Amino acid sequence: MKDDAPTIARIEPLTSARSLRGPFDYRIPERMTGVEVGTALVVPFGRRRVLGVVGDVASHTEVPPERLVEPVSALEEGTPAELVSLALWLADEYCSTPARALALVLPPGSGTGRRGAPAASSRALLAAELTAAGNEALAARNGNGRLTPKQRRTLEALRGGQVTAAELGRVAGADHGSLRRLAGRGLLSLAPVHRQRSPAAVELGGGGSGEATKAREPTPDQNGALARAIAALEDRRHERLLLHGVTGSGKTEVYLRAAARALALGRSVIALVPEIALTPQTVERFRGRFGDRVAVLHSKLGLGERYDEWRRLRRGEARVCVGPRSAIFAPLADVGLIVVDEEHDPAYKQESDPRYDARRVAEHRAESAGAVLLMGSATPRPESWIGTERLELPRRVDGARLPPVELLDMRRLRHPLHPATREALEDVRRRGSKAIVLVNRRGWAPFVVCRECGWTAMCRRCDVTLTLHRGATDRLLCHHCAHSERLPEHCPECRSTAVARHGAGTQRLESDLTEMLAPLPVFRLDGDVARAKSGIATALARFAAAPAGVLVGTQMVAQGHDFPEVELAVVQDADATLRFPDFRSEERTFSLVAQLAGRSGRSRRGGTVLVQTMCPESRALRHAAAHDAAAFLGEELDRRRALAYPPFSSLIRVVTAASRQEAADRALATVRGALALPELEVLGPAPLFRLKERARSMLLVKTRDRAPAVSAVGSAVERAARDRASRSVSFSVDVDPQ
Repeated sequence: MKDDAPTIARIEPLTSARSLRGPFDYRIPERMTGVEVGTALVVPFGRRRVLGVVGDVASHTEVPPERLVEPVSALEEGTPAELVSLALWLADEYCSTPARALALVLPPGSGTGRRGAPAASSRALLAAELTAAGNEALAARNGNGRLTPKQRRTLEALRGGQVTAAELGRVAGADHGSLRRLAGRGLLSLAPVHRQRSPAAVELGGGGSGEATKAREPTPDQNGALARAIAALEDRRHERLLLHGVTGSGKTEVYLRAAARALALGRSVIALVPEIALTPQTVERFRGRFGDRVAVLHSKLGLGERYDEWRRLRRGEARVCVGPRSAIFAPLADVGLIVVDEEHDPAYKQESDPRYDARRVAEHRAESAGAVLLMGSATPRPESWIGTERLELPRRVDGARLPPVELLDMRRLRHPLHPATREALEDVRRRGSKAIVLVNRRGWAPFVVCRECGWTAMCRRCDVTLTLHRGATDRLLCHHCAHSERLPEHCPECRSTAVARHGAGTQRLESDLTEMLAPLPVFRLDGDVARAKSGIATALARFAAAPAGVLVGTQMVAQGHDFPEVELAVVQDADATLRFPDFRSEERTFSLVAQLAGRSGRSRRGGTVLVQTMCPESRALRHAAAHDAAAFLGEELDRRRALAYPPFSSLIRVVTAASRQEAADRALATVRGALALPELEVLGPAPLFRLKERARSMLLVKTRDRAPAVSAVGSAVERAARDRASRSVSFSVDVDPQ
């Protein structure tokens, strides 16, 4: 090959079409230097210009180089080659496309369908600095200095060093014109400065105690767990470890000390949390322990803030990344430790394509990097319980006992609160303490029905009931497509006024408790509150700051919070998750109750947990009441082994959606016809409820041999998507559906 042969880049264009696959060859011009795997380029693609990622660089191609087109431009920042490899693995593992997977690892602001660069990395601000002549003018008397009072105030404000023009305007009343006149006289200098955008603390979570950042002397249990993790770190050996500790046992301190050792060894750290605003103490402690070496990646941040944090990680200015599932794609070099806190949480599963599980991606990245994967939970998943070395933290760090749990039988009661619950809440009001009440439904009432003719308020776009939400006007809201309409005064079918509201959501319980417990403040935390940029953090901070009160909310209130003053925890309807047609329903019920129980009794005064249920004999509830994760998981694994459910098999779900049910069914039948492997158990097609005016159909594949099944399903879906008869059909593939 001649030395002057052109460089050929094999590029994956970031298009959203499933039926269009790369890579495509492009000729790299001499003006573009440093093009390598991971470089992001704007390339001509048909009649468009799209963003593409270099997956390989070569010096030859089957097509004559002169016939290849050249990229238009390159982005300032690309992505590490390690993450390109991770994205391509993810595309295969989750039956997605390379383009959609690569979009996950690019700088924030770029991705599928984008062709421009991401937001600038910092804000350019005009700043002023005092010169020697300015110092002399200030030292001279007013007559000799020829300074007006405003000019003197401006120069005085610069004695301490460089100050931005905006700040000078606030403290001295100087506008840009007056600053430029002073600069023209040589009394100050003006220059642009770049300020890194730092995520505001309130957006990262709040409500934790100031004590949270202080290092604590490890307990013997913590020291034992640390020794095992640190030994693997020092040997640069990949290990998969499960830190199983009861709530309040100090798992976060183990994470922090292991992270400190990884940093001391010159390696970097990724710490995953289920939802960053729901685990404020984790963020607070990492930042308190490691300061500016910590970057936070989170979708609640502004695009510019995310890009600045991403760039700090890419350049090695920050070596610890804390964030939810997408933080697993942090552009860190030489990752030595990956922490997955609250590893049981289903939030680690992405619900849009690519539907990856961040826990499995973390395992793959840790294995590739020779890093330690440290997963922690008080209620681990069955998938993690077996085949993983366990590090046990069986006691709370303060020596306090876990709170007693009482199951309250609701079978003959109509009021949403059991008499014992009402009495316990009254005690909270009298003592001036705190309580948390979990209600697994948001809104005022889950459904509205006519008592005369049976009419039920249904969504016009989805085959689901509408939920009543109270506000300035009562609205019926679909929790799937966000369709909203006013609550009718009369039944639209029979004109009766007997339109009844059934069930109780967070809004109704908040209202009832506010009236019942006045003047005790009642706070609410649910999806409606979470929609505001800092809604979750603000609600948690208000509850933490209050001397007494009740926090009412959905599953958000059960996750990762450390409020020592909470003496009562209530689960209003513990059976809600048990009624789901899901083989994981008992696992989720056990986890939810056990996690909420852990929020109570963290002070010397102890605590109590009340679980309202229509099924007090439930296996999941009995084990949760006994705080016995090992017994529950042992029985759950026996059941799943007998039924060949995960972790003893893998599930793959394929869903088609179209304007007509026949088209969705026909496309899925094509997929099923292509799945000829004898070891696959295929269930369906079966219709699903209509969603956003689209008819849907589902196919479920069960297999004990994961890799061939994933490959077969991916190939079958690709062929069906390319079929002209499926042009109006959308396909989604969910490997390991949750």
